[in-house]
Amino acid sequence: MDETLPWFRALPADQRSWVMLVAQAGVRSLVEWLRSGGTVAADTQEISDEVFAAAPRALARVITLTQTVQLIKVTIDVAEAEVIGFAAEGESGLLLAAILRFSREIAFSAARVYARAAESRGAWDARLQALLVDALLRGDSSDVLASRAAALGWVDTPPVAVVVGRSPGGDLSAVLHAVYRAARRARLEVIAGVHGDRLVAVVGGAGAPVATAAALAASFGDGPIVVGPAVPSLDQATESARAALAGFRAAPAWPGAPSPVSADDLLPERALAGDMDARRQLRNDVFAALTRAGSGLMETLDAFFAAGGVLESAARELFVHPNTVRYRLRRVAEVTGLSPLDGRDAFTLRMAMSIGRLDPAG
Repeated sequence: MDETLPWFRALPADQRSWVMLVAQAGVRSLVEWLRSGGTVAADTQEISDEVFAAAPRALARVITLTQTVQLIKVTIDVAEAEVIGFAAEGESGLLLAAILRFSREIAFSAARVYARAAESRGAWDARLQALLVDALLRGDSSDVLASRAAALGWVDTPPVAVVVGRSPGGDLSAVLHAVYRAARRARLEVIAGVHGDRLVAVVGGAGAPVATAAALAASFGDGPIVVGPAVPSLDQATESARAALAGFRAAPAWPGAPSPVSADDLLPERALAGDMDARRQLRNDVFAALTRAGSGLMETLDAFFAAGGVLESAARELFVHPNTVRYRLRRVAEVTGLSPLDGRDAFTLRMAMSIGRLDPAG
């Protein structure tokens, strides 16, 4: 091993000694198996499993499966090379065949060791992910989020957004595997968990949140998929999670909503559902912008909505030319990003105006 495997020479002394323990246990097990006749497959499996029991469980985390295969190959090559010196006359062929059969069982045993380690790690990761999602939904401190994310190997790739949708149901590991597979294809960093009937995904590298959610959409079940606003890092992801969850609860009020949909596009429904963040955002971003702009924009909107969206009727109500109304409506779109001529935007504007007038000092 020392002569043929450079990475083995670089191992610390304690880890090298673990490997030698396993190799020596393998040789002893081969001898015992040959003495017993080497005819019962069940005995072979039991003996081969005992080989890896000689080393600490930590060895599976230190040495990869590929490296383990290399170690087994070196050990078997040495055993086969020494057959001529140990086998009785005429029995070298039988001994080589026995070694080949035993090495097959050793290989299967190694695969079982690493499979158990992977299952254990997978179960632990799933638990950590569930805890991280719970912490996000509860709004825990950034220190809690950071420690749990670090344990999962999270790379904080900005910006970060939270996506919420219906879980497709079925086996939890299969649900999460579908999310991770989609994230790998889209080259996104993701941590996901199922919370009740909801599938929650924390996505890193979400430069365009809605497009990012679309890349993961096939992993979700039927129903709305809502994506929270992008934030600079995982430390601030509770804000995105809060918006996404509020949007998911309010989404049924907008049957024609696209899917995925931004939580900010659901501000009116969220406000109706009692979301104070949405209410505050409508008041501060829309109503306050109209108030600051002045120039009769609020009065023009009142007249325009009261006239059912008819420019001429609004102009008569305001005693101005229809072109003045058109200009003011364009100004509304400029200062708020919402066009009164669009039905959906008009609904948002009316909600913002009502909320601002009810609580102008909020």
